[in-house]
Amino acid sequence: MQNMSVYGSSGFIGSNYIKKYNISVVPIDRNERRPKSTDILYFISTTNNYHVFDNPYLDVDTNLKVLIETLEACRQYQLDSKEKVTFNFISSWFVYGDTKLPAHEKSICNPKGFYSITKKCAEDLLISYAKTFNMNYRIIRLCNVYGSGDKGASKKKNALQYMINNIKSCNEINLYYDGDFLRDYLHVTDVCDAINLICKKGSLNEKYNVGSGERIKMKSIIDFCVGVCNSDSKITSVDSPDFHKIVQVKDMVLNVDKLKNLGFEQKINIKDGLKMLCQEK
Repeated sequence: MQNMSVYGSSGFIGSNYIKKYNISVVPIDRNERRPKSTDILYFISTTNNYHVFDNPYLDVDTNLKVLIETLEACRQYQLDSKEKVTFNFISSWFVYGDTKLPAHEKSICNPKGFYSITKKCAEDLLISYAKTFNMNYRIIRLCNVYGSGDKGASKKKNALQYMINNIKSCNEINLYYDGDFLRDYLHVTDVCDAINLICKKGSLNEKYNVGSGERIKMKSIIDFCVGVCNSDSKITSVDSPDFHKIVQVKDMVLNVDKLKNLGFEQKINIKDGLKMLCQEK
């Protein structure tokens, strides 16, 4: 792989990515927009739908304004270098919103919440911009990503790791819908492998889902983790807050046929990945 300019490499997934591969990665500071190569990997993003309460402009500024500034810098680099830029954009399953499952890349998207809506808008802006200025792109929609090292894990972001931390401490675990909802989880190591594979072999100007493709019920995950940790945590069903119902999708599973057709194979199954998190000191 050629040198790759990575935007947002300090986050959970981005930092794991640049650590994993022995390639010539060119990290880009948030304040430095101009790339140093024609291959771009773009992680910069907000991470949840709750910023509307503390800063309603944050999702727009981060997910759209910064993206446009970066695309402008990439266009100028393309003009100067006379080489075509390929912009690999990290997106999210949140763009699907309420849609028929499993969600595939051509599914109708009905995003809910500022984060989800601006991520879908960012995808559309990128596609339009790339077509207008003759740039290449790939859009990579990630499932729920889990794994160690996410210091920002909370109820709002990477809730699974947050709950596992509480299970280890034998704290009460509150589950919406009695845990009777589906999620598609993939370990961050496998996610990095999938991103790398798509950047290497994925068709240009296409969208790719990244996930396990497995229908995993949250209650079964929590029960498994309680057993592994030998925890006394009490599992309690609670009502979902009204705002959660407005912005969150109850069930999500991704169709990952396009990813598998590139040769992707999941290396860490959900039980092994959960055991690693549960046993981590």
